[in-house]
Amino acid sequence: MLQDRARATSHDSELEEDAPGLLWRETFRQFVDIKANGPSSTGADLCLHGFSHVYGLPEHADSLQLRDTRDGEPYRLYNLDVFAYDLYSRFGLYGSVPLLVAHKVDRTLGVFWLNASETFVNIHYSPTDHEDEQTPPVKRRRLQPQTDVHWLSESGVIDCVVLLGPSPQQLFSQYAQLTGYQALPPLFALGYHQCRWNYDDEADVKAVDAGFDHHNIPYDVIWLDIEHTDGKRYFTWDPVHFPDPAGLQRHLEKKKRKLVVISDPHIKADPDWSLYCEARDGGHFVKDREGQLYHGSCWPGESCYLDFSSPATRAWYSRCFTLEKYKGTTPSLFVWNDMNEPSVFDGPEQTMPKDAVHYGGWEHRELHNLYGFYQHMATVEGLITRSGGSERPFVLSRSFFAGSQRLGAVWTGDNVASWGYLKISIPMLLSLSVAGIVFCGADVGGFIRDPDPELLVRWYQAAALQPFFRGHSANVTKRREPWLFGDKVTAAIRTVIQQRYCLLPYWYTLFYQAHTSGLPPLRPLWVEFSQDQSTFTVDNQYMIGGALLACPVTEPGLQEVKVSLPGSGEIWYDVHSAKVHKGGETLSLPVTLDTVPLFQRGGSVVCRSTVSGSCTAELQQLPLSITVALNPQGAADGELYLDDGHSFSYRDRKAFCLRRFSMLSGRLLCHAASEEGTFDCDTVVHSVTFLGVKSKPSTVTVHVSGEDLHDTYTYSQLSNCGGQGKLCTPFLFNTRC
Repeated sequence: MLQDRARATSHDSELEEDAPGLLWRETFRQFVDIKANGPSSTGADLCLHGFSHVYGLPEHADSLQLRDTRDGEPYRLYNLDVFAYDLYSRFGLYGSVPLLVAHKVDRTLGVFWLNASETFVNIHYSPTDHEDEQTPPVKRRRLQPQTDVHWLSESGVIDCVVLLGPSPQQLFSQYAQLTGYQALPPLFALGYHQCRWNYDDEADVKAVDAGFDHHNIPYDVIWLDIEHTDGKRYFTWDPVHFPDPAGLQRHLEKKKRKLVVISDPHIKADPDWSLYCEARDGGHFVKDREGQLYHGSCWPGESCYLDFSSPATRAWYSRCFTLEKYKGTTPSLFVWNDMNEPSVFDGPEQTMPKDAVHYGGWEHRELHNLYGFYQHMATVEGLITRSGGSERPFVLSRSFFAGSQRLGAVWTGDNVASWGYLKISIPMLLSLSVAGIVFCGADVGGFIRDPDPELLVRWYQAAALQPFFRGHSANVTKRREPWLFGDKVTAAIRTVIQQRYCLLPYWYTLFYQAHTSGLPPLRPLWVEFSQDQSTFTVDNQYMIGGALLACPVTEPGLQEVKVSLPGSGEIWYDVHSAKVHKGGETLSLPVTLDTVPLFQRGGSVVCRSTVSGSCTAELQQLPLSITVALNPQGAADGELYLDDGHSFSYRDRKAFCLRRFSMLSGRLLCHAASEEGTFDCDTVVHSVTFLGVKSKPSTVTVHVSGEDLHDTYTYSQLSNCGGQGKLCTPFLFNTRC
């Protein structure tokens, strides 16, 4: 299956003799890179026999299936700050995960190339037919497909792991065992986040917060960008516009909402600022090749950059988040790490020179793609330490590497308010999910420029069905709170955000599965339908867990969309109309501005909250509605995970509840899926809806605590369901999970 040819070059004596300075010194525009240890490279060629579809290698604004690179540039893994990045490009963006996933009908395979230096990946697909075009098709010899993959990194050693699957689920588990499982986020992090560069002052924040309540739109977190600080000095507050930050946080906390502030890795070079002096005197900054402090330009102007590769620097940085040191903060404040590729406005490719020097004498070229990962790590540790180890952190990072899933969430950076960027966000998030970075999202509406109302509504509809859900916009754009575009737009956005909140029990369960098994909540169709070759290139629709199929509308003015419903033996139910459709077919679905194409798979059970509430803190008290979608055999199953939503008690004291719902032979059973859980759950079930019931039942019996109770129900037969119907049983009493 696998052949490789590895090579590493160091000092080429012949070239050195002829031109001794050429290999040790490289010039890029006005920048000079001195290679103190000499030139080097590390590479390997791998032949993946039998495979003709490969994925992964984020982050790139490109299709889900990686393209053949013979017609242009290789895929580049080099973390960079790229404003309004090009679409369908192999150019490196904010993060890098050197994991390539190959899939065919009977096997899924992964190749993990552990190297944090600049890396290029070339991909060559071999045709399955004989290459001689003169040969008649009937006489062409059928060739075994294969994909050739060439890795080339600037430095490091060959550290390559092949993950053998053979199923997609086993591959994800193997990769999680290698690099870490997704951190279980606090429940509020799965709600809606409202952000802007920048909300003007405390009154502005309170007005936006009140606007959500006034318009009955749930949300959980409001964010502050760089302008909240005193002169772009992180860990400070603007004394005029944010004079009482702790009071602002308490105001939000009364409604069970949170505040997120930005904290970038550059520190303003201000000898009159105590934090800068503390970092300088403690040896916490990156040095240049001459051994002096490295200086670069970013938001504050002249800045120094923290050396997060140093354990001592990470520990010092973590302590900066304590309530005593970070004045004006409370336990309801969380953090956003931005510009951590790192971004250097006056650096080569707007990043740090490769010959800058880190802890232990390592050149920046050796660990460039790990820089943001290390800041993310230090920030997460700081928030955990702040709570005495009891509370789960939330930290969003723009830069990432393999293993960042252990720390928190990422997003796709400075996107643009255009239909093309909405469309590309889906394969970008799927590529991240396949590579283990599953808590991911794209800025709703586009960070740059102003979306028209239709684009904004469609973006909210798509993002509400993706893991990280945040609206964000640049300071030069018009304000775009959801109620600023007229009643029709407000109503459409309100509806999808409320639907997101109602679906949070399902989302939270999916994140528990990611945390324990490595399964991504967002999945390409081929993950669930691994033998259906028609799904291998689909990247405009996706599975949410194993139960829901989403096909967001990503083009303007459409009156109809084509939805591929995979699985020839499957049944799919339209979530909104309950109409049933056969798998293995393409559905032409009429759409209006309010239409969000979403289907539940036959054989699944999905738990929802009956109402959305105003934030996630209310979900624990809200009753559940359960939708049981029957497969052709009349069976279905699903899970529900519950805990306190914020602490590590689920881990340290087994304070969680995991229930399994199983439908078989006309009986729906709810039983413990884990014997470990000790969470005393007061969640009640309000109603159960059965889709695909073949005939009207004579009676419905609910068995609770040893007692049989006959319950009322409604039954409706759908016109296109071949005699099948919808049965809804509203429980008139509390049924504990």
